[in-house]
Amino acid sequence: MSAESVLAEAVLVALAAALGDQLNGVFDGPPVKASAPWVELGPLIAADWSTKDKSGREVRLALTVRDRADRPARTHALAAAAGGAVEAVPRDLSGWRIASLAFVRARVTGDRPGEWSASVEYQIKLLAT
Repeated sequence: MSAESVLAEAVLVALAAALGDQLNGVFDGPPVKASAPWVELGPLIAADWSTKDKSGREVRLALTVRDRADRPARTHALAAAAGGAVEAVPRDLSGWRIASLAFVRARVTGDRPGEWSASVEYQIKLLAT
């Protein structure tokens, strides 16, 4: 399997395990129908990160937390927990090993009154095993 698909599956499992009781869903992309709060995994952006003797990928991963509340406090907490779940993904995956996992940025924005979005981004480098 591709590094992207293996990584996406591992992240979705980690998010569901860490946040499942606090969310109404963890989705691989925008949900068709869901009520807040939920987390969605955005498209993964991948580039070659191969070495002389191993295949490798550099993957940019973005999560979005969607919430509805008067204040963004819960959104901030859910975004932090989602980031923690990504950072806790096992380093050894099926056919790949995470060589580097780096936080890139996070932000919380108010989309409309009472609607909040948090974006959390990581750069993850993987080598084939």
